[in-house]
Amino acid sequence: MSELKRTPLYELNKARGGRMVDFVGWEMPVQFESIVEEHKATRHAAGLFDVSHMGEATVKGNQATVFLDHALTNDIGGMETGRVVYSLMCYENGGVVDDLLVYKEGDNDYLLCLNASNTEKDIAWLRKVAGGYDVEIADVSSEYALVALQGPKAFDILSHLSGANLRELKYYWFSHETVGSAPCLVSRTGYTGEKGVELFVKPYYAEELVEDILREGEGLGLKLAGLGSRDSLRLEAGYSLYGHEISESISPVQANLMWTVKLNKESDFIGKKALLEEKAQGRSKCIVFFRTGSRRIVRPGAKVVCDDGGGGEVVSGTFSPILNEAIGSALIDARSAKADWAVDVRGKAIPLIPVKPPFIDLRPQG
Repeated sequence: MSELKRTPLYELNKARGGRMVDFVGWEMPVQFESIVEEHKATRHAAGLFDVSHMGEATVKGNQATVFLDHALTNDIGGMETGRVVYSLMCYENGGVVDDLLVYKEGDNDYLLCLNASNTEKDIAWLRKVAGGYDVEIADVSSEYALVALQGPKAFDILSHLSGANLRELKYYWFSHETVGSAPCLVSRTGYTGEKGVELFVKPYYAEELVEDILREGEGLGLKLAGLGSRDSLRLEAGYSLYGHEISESISPVQANLMWTVKLNKESDFIGKKALLEEKAQGRSKCIVFFRTGSRRIVRPGAKVVCDDGGGGEVVSGTFSPILNEAIGSALIDARSAKADWAVDVRGKAIPLIPVKPPFIDLRPQG
């Protein structure tokens, strides 16, 4: 077995009591105290996450913008410097290579944030489809640590660490600021549905940055949080996770993510023809979200049966500490979207209650 990779915060995570697990080849903390308490802290105060396993790539060159508009589904040409855009990257058949964030640093100068499980695949794909473009693609993952400070008190904590008024940073914009003594790319983004930021920092500064944030948040309810609560928070917010709600076989049409696909942009982007055809013909499958009315978690892979004869399977399932019940998502026959659903657990049909995400009222992102 190959040795697990470690983030620049591995030693701190261990010293702070992190329960380390293998996550897509990385040794990461799944929790520190308890997933439920870390989830609640993020909703009511703040949670601090090590997400340094995420990958980063730069795309630069005279045709960087034109190339990214060809490779990605969202409108890259319309971005302003300092803007962040969520986009999908598709295969010709409309299946999803990955979802990612695009940061515009300047004209023809972009930073991409990629899923940890897909970083090598994504960069290889970008290089493969870059033929003929004047563009340079570099894997810069080792040059960054990444931490996410999320929750309603995130900016109270940051106000003591930065001379900049980060409250004024608009949702899905970024700036370069000093936080504590660490130069950071401060991004007004996150994966929880709460207010907060993601901080890109050189590995050298990572531990000091985290210690500074923990010190300032000590009296405000801040908790270190692991991958367990990160997943329950993102599902509670109704966000997609690659390999679950989107994948090579689950298209943006099926995943209700066509808002990230700009069919009217000038670029004939990869996957456009297939997605136009699927949209015109009507999707055969669709992603739906549900709650169960009980605390019993429905695991991915469980079969969903519908009263109209259709069916599917669960793709995500967890416990919502805020609702105090199990929630999840499923890929089902599109014709059954308005039917009654149930999940088959050892031969017993357990009714599922449809939900239009998010599952809870989230604080405004303004």
